[in-house]
Amino acid sequence: MTTVQARSSEPRVDQRRWLALGVCLTAGFMTLLDTSIVNVALPSMERGVGASQADLSWVASGYALTYGLMLVPAGRLGDLRGRRETFLIGVALFTLASAACGLASAAGWLVVFRLLQGMAGGMIAPQSSGLIQQMFQGAERARAFAMFGSVVAVSTAVGPLAGGLLIQASGGDDGWRWVFYVNLPIGVAVFAAALRLLPRTPPREGPQEGFDLPGVLLLGSGALALMLPLVQEQQWPGRRKWALVPVAVVLLVAFWTWERRQGRLGRAPLVDLRLFTRRSFTLGALVSLLYFAGFTSVFFVYTLFLQNSLGYSALAAGVAATPFAAGSAAAALAGGRLVVRYGRKLVVYGLCGVALGLLGAVMAVQLAPGRGVAWAAALPLLVAGVGSGLTVSPNTTLTLGRVPVRRAGAAGGVLQTGQRVGSAAGIAAVGAVYFAQLAGHGHVAAALQLGLATALLFVLLALALALADLRERSARG
Repeated sequence: MTTVQARSSEPRVDQRRWLALGVCLTAGFMTLLDTSIVNVALPSMERGVGASQADLSWVASGYALTYGLMLVPAGRLGDLRGRRETFLIGVALFTLASAACGLASAAGWLVVFRLLQGMAGGMIAPQSSGLIQQMFQGAERARAFAMFGSVVAVSTAVGPLAGGLLIQASGGDDGWRWVFYVNLPIGVAVFAAALRLLPRTPPREGPQEGFDLPGVLLLGSGALALMLPLVQEQQWPGRRKWALVPVAVVLLVAFWTWERRQGRLGRAPLVDLRLFTRRSFTLGALVSLLYFAGFTSVFFVYTLFLQNSLGYSALAAGVAATPFAAGSAAAALAGGRLVVRYGRKLVVYGLCGVALGLLGAVMAVQLAPGRGVAWAAALPLLVAGVGSGLTVSPNTTLTLGRVPVRRAGAAGGVLQTGQRVGSAAGIAAVGAVYFAQLAGHGHVAAALQLGLATALLFVLLALALALADLRERSARG
């Protein structure tokens, strides 16, 4: 190939990479949107298929459960067998499961198909972060992760609005079905584009690594035992459910021991424990876990308060969450450019913004406890959204930036598993505080304030970790 030919091909290669990133981001938006879009559709499901409270709980939380359980093994599968191929299988299964959810004639079938949909979503997510690692380097990788972080933040926040719009447009007892049908054209388009644009995983040199099935079983059962009492906190009364937590600890310790043994014997582990010797990865994963415990639980109690206590429609409750989504989207794109210059300081600034915004929301509820609370809380939520945009994508960039590409899928799976566990734990804790205040005193505004204050506590814990890291770096430097 001549020099002129090589130069003329470079723009096409560059454009193809960014188009491939668009495919990954669209798939990520679709799967993450489904974690929150169903919340406003639950009353319609209850009327449409006679779903019980237990059924509705599994529709809402079962998706997050199976999604989280699939992340690490799916990430490792993509590292070994090809991220493009695993991505395509995940998109196909997600689209089919979405169609099955929309066609479900009984609540039991809806729950089954919803669990399958979560598994498919968990297959897609780590491939996206792995493909970003594979396709981009340096400042371009930071920019790509900024866009990925924007999708993570915005998809969660905009879910109630999207669900409200779909139900408002379709109406009736079957309005909830369109929450799932909307995935069909998106899924088909993503699959077709992925076939053309996504790169294949480069072939490995040397002997082929095997798949660590005992590691999958130990990690999966440990994560299941840990997450079940969290996602079912409101539906399983009594304290016996918490007996699963020590079981989870035993299983996860066994998983850690097994993985160390795999490493000593020179075999391929499910999770390379050397990842946790990287300070940037360990710190970033902990910050992400604590932050997601705070930020996702905000919308859980806020939309409940607006709909159940103030009589807001599904659409109005979704609109009330829009300032956070808008601020997050705008700031996440800027964060991708700024993280190269400021590093961990930018995450600290972002967490300070989220904390300030949540504190402002608590004060807004005090000043305007009636139906005007959404207007009073709009500016604080916008500030919190800007802070979120400066937290999620820069933290993702810093956490995964130094991970070897051959471990990128598994590392992304570990990071996102922490996010799912954090979300479940946060919703359980914030929900318990909110419902306990309602049951004990019946004061709905005070219940929301306490719920938001609990979410703020998680954000402050993440901020304390980030600040401690900054102080140690300053002492060393």
